[in-house]
Amino acid sequence: MKEILLALCLVLAGTEGAGGGWWNKEPRLEMPVSAGTVFAVEGKADGAEAAGADTEKAAGAEAENGGGAGAEKAAGTGAETAMETNTEAVSGPEISAPSAVLMEASTGQIIYEKQADEQRSPASITKIMTLILIFDALENGTLKMDDLVTTSAYAKSMGGSQVFLEEGETQDVETMIKCIVIASGNDASVAMAEHIGGSEQEFVRQMNERAAGLGMENTHFVDCCGLTESTDHYTTVRDIAIMSRELITKYPKILEYSSIWMENITHVTRQGSKEFCLTNTNKLLRSYDGCIGLKTGSTSLAKYCVSAVASRNNITLISVVMAAPDYKVRFKDAAAMLNYGFSKCSFYTDENPEKLPQIEVRKGTKPTTEVKYEKNFQYLSTDGKTIGEVERKLNLETQVQAPVKEGDVAGTLEYYQNGQKLGEVNILFSETIEKATYKNCLKKLLKLL
Repeated sequence: MKEILLALCLVLAGTEGAGGGWWNKEPRLEMPVSAGTVFAVEGKADGAEAAGADTEKAAGAEAENGGGAGAEKAAGTGAETAMETNTEAVSGPEISAPSAVLMEASTGQIIYEKQADEQRSPASITKIMTLILIFDALENGTLKMDDLVTTSAYAKSMGGSQVFLEEGETQDVETMIKCIVIASGNDASVAMAEHIGGSEQEFVRQMNERAAGLGMENTHFVDCCGLTESTDHYTTVRDIAIMSRELITKYPKILEYSSIWMENITHVTRQGSKEFCLTNTNKLLRSYDGCIGLKTGSTSLAKYCVSAVASRNNITLISVVMAAPDYKVRFKDAAAMLNYGFSKCSFYTDENPEKLPQIEVRKGTKPTTEVKYEKNFQYLSTDGKTIGEVERKLNLETQVQAPVKEGDVAGTLEYYQNGQKLGEVNILFSETIEKATYKNCLKKLLKLL
């Protein structure tokens, strides 16, 4: 009896990768299945919306980092800057600024670019990386929204755009974030840099390290707010789009703050308390349908810059302009790219892929395993055409041999339109199953007897 059991165990356990008998031939599933869901976006361009016109005479009109470009007067641009959507759809947007880029946020796909890798001074656009580091600290628990931040004499001394923090004044982190993203406060940026890094210099080192980690190959920072006139402080529209995408996709809460038009804060100092109104420097918030952020910047060196974020019908676009000759041009160019993107982009999203079968696991401690999709498949079309019917092809083994590891790729689901592959999504093992040992086999046989 013992000899029979031993022989059976040897047959069941076998050796991995051995032989070419029928037991080692693993059939595949190749299943065509139905189409998913299509989201299409229609472009708009009428009057002030297309131009990014500002019809509000807002309090605290933008006087970005103060390098001599002059304060922006919040006057309307109206029809003088309106763009023709039909023309844009055929030939691309007409961009006056020397550098510009348009990116779709969820995929990072570039839709339009003009001198995208030309190094230029970013002015207050710098603060996007400052905000990334602030939210990094919030995420890792070294910083909390209600932590109090004290303004140093150095932070108070910042010129340009500021919220007029006094030396020794404390504000909580959330208020500081609002001061940075809404009013472009240089003083608030430096105060936060000192609070997180111990010094602005150390914080800037972390900024450059973070930029390198994002693949921002043409970026180098020397301060945390962009006030500097050093030519060693530079980035590109492509790199700005990359860091903007990182901020809004990893930390979408920032969009709650960047979309605020006006909000009061309270200064509490030895002289008493007083209200101060934060007014957003991004005039597109009031003039462009769907605009929700993000940051503007201007100095005499940088001229006029903007990283504008807008969302319509499940599509979010990032429109970046650098070195525009005046504030009207930067908003006009940003709006023109957004119009172009929304008229050209449509998403295919497979929200309900077919249910996956269990996979047989040969010579394992369990006979079957569950598998799962790594994510929902999305495909961005930028040709201006709505995506029609999509065919799907499931490539999945019906049997696998132990061991299998949770998270390893078990197969793929491929997507095709008119015979052209759009992409694929991985199918992953849902659990780890070890290879059966002699002992495991013996236990199974004993249960059967």
